[in-house]
Amino acid sequence: MSGSKSPRGEFAGRKLRLKRKWCRWHDYNYVRRVLRLKEKYDPLEGAPMAKGIVIEKVGLEAKQPNSGIRKCVRVQLIKNGRVVTAFCPGNHAINFIDEHDEVIIEGIGGPKGPRAKGDIPGVKYKVIIVGRNSLRELVRGRQEKIKR
Repeated sequence: MSGSKSPRGEFAGRKLRLKRKWCRWHDYNYVRRVLRLKEKYDPLEGAPMAKGIVIEKVGLEAKQPNSGIRKCVRVQLIKNGRVVTAFCPGNHAINFIDEHDEVIIEGIGGPKGPRAKGDIPGVKYKVIIVGRNSLRELVRGRQEKIKR
């Protein structure tokens, strides 16, 4: 019976419970869940989408082995003031977005969740709505951009 690191006596319940509580802090997923690290790190704070104001248009170079300039915008979120970079999907989509426009962004997504997708370094979000227009419909020519 020697060699066991857990108490096994009749009154060992409290000690076992405290030991289990203490040992759980070695589990990475437990720590992240209990300390709510995902919400603290995530600029969208757990929400699927967020509204923001366009600060500037930027072009980012694609990662190797691709080449090209990916059109992105810097967006300041209204809910918490954080600034994130969002990709503008579609041909000439950047032309429909002006500085100080109100946009709605969402995560680029993919099977591995919120992380940079493809060859765009460090960009985890994409623009889906500009003002009150869908960016996809603007690119396809089905909608005109509303001037306000």
